[in-house]
Amino acid sequence: MINKVIHFSVYHRGIVLFLTGLMVVAGIYAFQHLPIDAVPDITNNQVQINTTIEGLAPEEIERTITFPVESSMRGIGGVVQVRSITRFGLSQVTVVFKDEVDRARQLVSERLQTVRNDLPKDAEAVLGPISSGLGEIYQYVIDYEQPATDEQKRLEQLMELKALQDWFIKPRLLTVEGVAEINTSGGFEKQYHVQPDPKKMAAYRVHFAELLEALERVNRNAGGGYVEQTGEQFLVQGIGLLKSPEDIRRVTVKTLDSFQVLTIGDIATVGLGKALRTGSATHNGRETVLGTVMMLLGENSRTVAIRVNEKVEEIKGTLPKGVVLTVVYNRSELVNATLGTVEHNLLMGAALVLVILLLLLGNFRAAIVTALTIPLALLFTFLVMKPLGISGNLMSLGALDFGIIVDGTVIVLDNCVRFIQNRTKVLGRSLTKEEIKDAIYHAAVEIRMAAGFGELIIVMVFLPVFALTGVEGKMFTPMAATFVIAVIGALILSFTAAPALASLMLGGSAEDKEPRLMRLVHKFYDPFLAKAIRARKATVAIGIASVVVGIALFLTRGAEFLPQLGEGSFAFHMIRPVNISLTQSLGFQEKADVLVKEFPEVSHVFSRIGTSEVATDPMGVNVSDTYIMLKPREEWPSNGWSTKTYPELVQEIIKKLERNLPGQNYLASQPIQMRFNELLEGTRADVAVKVFGPELQTLMDIAQEIK
Repeated sequence: MINKVIHFSVYHRGIVLFLTGLMVVAGIYAFQHLPIDAVPDITNNQVQINTTIEGLAPEEIERTITFPVESSMRGIGGVVQVRSITRFGLSQVTVVFKDEVDRARQLVSERLQTVRNDLPKDAEAVLGPISSGLGEIYQYVIDYEQPATDEQKRLEQLMELKALQDWFIKPRLLTVEGVAEINTSGGFEKQYHVQPDPKKMAAYRVHFAELLEALERVNRNAGGGYVEQTGEQFLVQGIGLLKSPEDIRRVTVKTLDSFQVLTIGDIATVGLGKALRTGSATHNGRETVLGTVMMLLGENSRTVAIRVNEKVEEIKGTLPKGVVLTVVYNRSELVNATLGTVEHNLLMGAALVLVILLLLLGNFRAAIVTALTIPLALLFTFLVMKPLGISGNLMSLGALDFGIIVDGTVIVLDNCVRFIQNRTKVLGRSLTKEEIKDAIYHAAVEIRMAAGFGELIIVMVFLPVFALTGVEGKMFTPMAATFVIAVIGALILSFTAAPALASLMLGGSAEDKEPRLMRLVHKFYDPFLAKAIRARKATVAIGIASVVVGIALFLTRGAEFLPQLGEGSFAFHMIRPVNISLTQSLGFQEKADVLVKEFPEVSHVFSRIGTSEVATDPMGVNVSDTYIMLKPREEWPSNGWSTKTYPELVQEIIKKLERNLPGQNYLASQPIQMRFNELLEGTRADVAVKVFGPELQTLMDIAQEIK
């Protein structure tokens, strides 16, 4: 079979090269539409149920909402784990499924319907957005160019910014293809507050229920059908929606016995107020409104982030005068940096392989044909990765080894050059085109077993990786799959495109003289080889001793699952006393932002305190996620011969914060890394211990002992 393939490739090279060209075009198209990210998405198959309710304490929410919802999720097929978090005003239940379950959201939604009627009247249970741990791809803040210094005016500004985000920016960003949700943190929801005077209510014998009923009765529009007049049709409509505090004051509550009409303004004060909130946001030490764009599961983060950025640039031109939208986090920058690293490594690898091929083969044309296998195998890999759903990232693309990829083609081309040289010596002349084809065919057939088995043995080595499951499988299986695809593609090309190109490019008088480098190597290697053969026992003993020493040294080394990817930014988890108020926590955060911003390596700082509007990451008001975005390394100050490392900068930031803001705990991480940890195990820490039991105080005591 392989012989026929080689024969067809040599004698019908036009067809083979045309098909190779089609593969190149398809590979380029596949790469342009390939999901691209910095690291593999190791998020497990999970569905979040977020239930919001106003006013209830966490203990009551746990009893009336969290426990019933969590209990109803047990028994669903394919569930691995059910965990929950209860905060003031929020219950979050996370249901983790096996990876092969593809109807997880439907199963949860169906089971949620059975318990919805048992929840409190005002409880609103919704499923979390269809996103993943890598879903937060773009963040921005909106603020005024000239923030007000007066507290009341600043409050009004934050209300306007929140309204601008909810009614103008968010709906437009949701139209971007690939966006699942826009999460908002900070600002205040604009409200009109009615504050009754109990003494006046008692004097007029008005109950609170009558006030509520009056507002509900009036605050609506009414339709009255239509009226035909003079050949035209007019719609009848009653406009009753309240639009200002003055409208609310004029609402009639009741008519007294003296026929006096009692309005809300007679017994209550009406004014602008702010809603109770469970979170806030800051930017460079000032409270602001933060928007987070969440990508739809399975989309290309780089492509979606670029689309969002284009829409943001369009929105900037339509914002009200004095309002500024600032992008504070763009995942495409990290992905581009990662792709730049991969591209640099691939180009350097290809260049090194080409140089080595020239030195080892000693034939420029053969080296060029062999080097062409690299981009062709890469495009073949992209073509197969796309339908398999394998994303391009630092793990999958960075695993490609061009030296191994071109191994089969090197063997084939080297033998082709040798065959042509031998035929030339026998005939005493240069070969004709037909004789070159015949020589290349027989050379490729002769070496096919060695080339084929060499590549297949490499593929066999990676097969155990495909047996990995869980986080390990999601992390390493794409790497192994990409490598295996590239090797198989290179093997196919070595028996198709390589012979076709060789028959086209190799001349009839190809030389097979040994390159100067190889002659030099032989000069030094042959004496050592002869001595090693003469002293066989000593050579074997040295080899065994080296293996033993290597194993002993390996056992004394530390172990790590993976080296951390430098994301070019930090994410600090700042933890304050549990009973701190949101206002006080916000004050601490603003001071922390200013302290961190003083470091010359820092570009800007933004923070998210407590729980956002969409509770994908429920935190108490005593906790904040602080994102420290760094300048490019080349802009960092140096002491003349070196710059700080990332760990050194982290330690300096923590020391400065502890010195100036005591009483806080700090957990240093990175944006993607921290989100992964939280989604996978419900905690951001690298090591977490969970203690279960009925008595809360006992659990707290045990937790302190473990700590």
